[in-house]
Amino acid sequence: MKTRISFALLFLSVLFQTLEGQQTPVNRANYRLQALKTDQAVIIDGNLDEGIWSRAQKTGPFHRITPTDTGYAKAQTEVMIAYDADNVYMGIICYDPMPGKRPAESYRRDWEFNKNDNFFAAIDTYNDQTNGFAFGVNAVGGQWDGMQADGGKVANEWDGKWYSAVQNYEDRWVAEFRIPFKTMRYREGDTEWGINFSRLDLKTNEKSAWAPVPRQFASATLAFTGTLAWEDAPPESGIRASLIPYVSGKATRDMEAGDPVQYKANAGLDAKLILSTSMNLDVTINPDYSQVEVDRQQVNLDRFELFFPEKRKFFLENSDLFANLGTESVRPFFSRRIGLDSPVIAGARLSGNAGENWRIGLMNMQTAATDENSADNFSVAVLQRKVLARSNVGVFITNKQVVNTPDDTAYNAYAFNRVAGAEFNFANIDNNWTGKAFYHQSFNPGPEGNRFATSGMIKYSTEQFSAGLSQAYVGGNYLAEMGFVRRTGFHQTNPSVGYQFYTNSSRVTNHGPKLEADFFFDPDLSLTDRELDLSYSFTFRDRSVVAVSLEEGYVRLLEPFDPTHTGGAEIPAGTEINWTEASLSFLSTQKWLFTFMVEGRYGGFFGGTRTSIEAEMNYRVQPYGSISLVASYNQILMPEPYTSADLILVGPRLDITFTEKLFFTTFVQYNNQIDNVNVNMRFQWRFAPVSDLFIVYTENAYPTGWTTKNRGVVVKLSYWFN
Repeated sequence: MKTRISFALLFLSVLFQTLEGQQTPVNRANYRLQALKTDQAVIIDGNLDEGIWSRAQKTGPFHRITPTDTGYAKAQTEVMIAYDADNVYMGIICYDPMPGKRPAESYRRDWEFNKNDNFFAAIDTYNDQTNGFAFGVNAVGGQWDGMQADGGKVANEWDGKWYSAVQNYEDRWVAEFRIPFKTMRYREGDTEWGINFSRLDLKTNEKSAWAPVPRQFASATLAFTGTLAWEDAPPESGIRASLIPYVSGKATRDMEAGDPVQYKANAGLDAKLILSTSMNLDVTINPDYSQVEVDRQQVNLDRFELFFPEKRKFFLENSDLFANLGTESVRPFFSRRIGLDSPVIAGARLSGNAGENWRIGLMNMQTAATDENSADNFSVAVLQRKVLARSNVGVFITNKQVVNTPDDTAYNAYAFNRVAGAEFNFANIDNNWTGKAFYHQSFNPGPEGNRFATSGMIKYSTEQFSAGLSQAYVGGNYLAEMGFVRRTGFHQTNPSVGYQFYTNSSRVTNHGPKLEADFFFDPDLSLTDRELDLSYSFTFRDRSVVAVSLEEGYVRLLEPFDPTHTGGAEIPAGTEINWTEASLSFLSTQKWLFTFMVEGRYGGFFGGTRTSIEAEMNYRVQPYGSISLVASYNQILMPEPYTSADLILVGPRLDITFTEKLFFTTFVQYNNQIDNVNVNMRFQWRFAPVSDLFIVYTENAYPTGWTTKNRGVVVKLSYWFN
């Protein structure tokens, strides 16, 4: 088996290198912008009245990306860049050819891209067309930023310290940025960076960019950047330190247990030590995550664990080094495992670029023991090297070590669990070919044999045609306690193919079919799961989308399963089930004040039938916030002796942004599958950049009679010193 896996990985490597050799590099020289060096003071007010803006070079005309990627944009944009010893400055003029109110959700940071007239810069600070930073604003001045990885995916959970202002006029809106060099990471000595600028104008339903981007790719894709030229290389950073201390107090009460109100004061510290322009050390001591936004609940109709993304900021910078190991369903490292059941005492993380072609990531976290859970030490190390033009190879190791166990003879856990592996991530120059191959091996006490996981994936995408194939095997004894692994003991094959027809219609931009199959086999190569999904979608000029799909499926249960997760009778292991299900969905245009998405499904479900309706609705009160509602209804009808159920999840949300610094959010979630109503109210005052006062109220109650289970109030104050 291992010989065959090694051969498969070698074959993929040779294939990728062959494909890479057939590509022609993108010529950045055609899109080149000279940054103006200045010692003049720049006031960030959105007025562009400083003398440097009359002398700075302007970008050429922006090119359309959607609805068509030919020709120049109707809503044109001009960008200028200047810099001094400490900061990068951007002056942006977004011309508006159509009268009317500019769509913009609110002042809240990291607004939703498709719901706002917006501008952002995608900056390839490492010149690897893979990793970088993005900084943007919407038309009312709300900031949007993130770290870029995997060729341009933007992780908005990261918040940098930078400054911006926006002014609105009848025929244009104007933005001004000041981004400190120390906010970004980059290679020392480079006199050129990759850069592109993106504009979304919802009134014209037009997305555009300075350097052309094919419409099948996101406008942040770093494979298509132009060149930002510096007169002198950006400054060397030297060693710099930032401190973010916090103090907090909370009052909690568990009514179900009959406990009185519990009071607790807390304090802790996050520190960031910038070792070079591309390497930093992050340290956290007694961290507190009480202000982190509550997860959006999901109705669980699956046989396996649900995934919820990481939101704690300590884990986010250079998070792609750690979080992108493996695949979505086989992650050897998942940071949410740290501190899930036990409080974090302290941790440190070293991450960044070491030289031109190397990236490293080292993390160590220590948790405390509780009455029910052990004190554990979590470590992960990653070493990655760039190969070819936009690809990399890497090795990693994770280690979970039990340090101290609770005084409970029933406690049963391995003393350690380790996973080591090697990975190859591929992307060719024009981003049409992407792929990944890996081999992981776990080490721990317990059953021997079949402790490895391996996978190979390749995908080809053009404007009209796309096709992909992935193959995976996860051994029955593969164990990644620090990771997210949905299931073990299987072979998986997942082919897909799709086609898009582009039209000259005044209403429809493109339409086309997609066929995807997913097969699971047990270790003896006997089929256990099969899903065939045929879909057809229509995208309209106003960016609304209609899609219809038909799914045919089969499952042979390997374990007993309660399909409603409500404590009813379980379908026995070995049962074989076939089903067919159809769905229809509609996503409205995002330029309206009222926007919505609705999807309906009907068909077979584990021997019964399921009727499902899911909806998301949002009403903008520009620019002061929005009222939204997420709701789902699943009617599951099962034959005797299994349980039928009407499962309801309703989540109204009120999001108010009084100013660019003052926010209030109320989120209510009613979920009858877990018989709970959750209320989360969060007030935030950002009194200085990345410095906040939070007041958070949380309550859980039974839906009937609103009998409170527990409630709590937290006040937290943090400040960024640097």
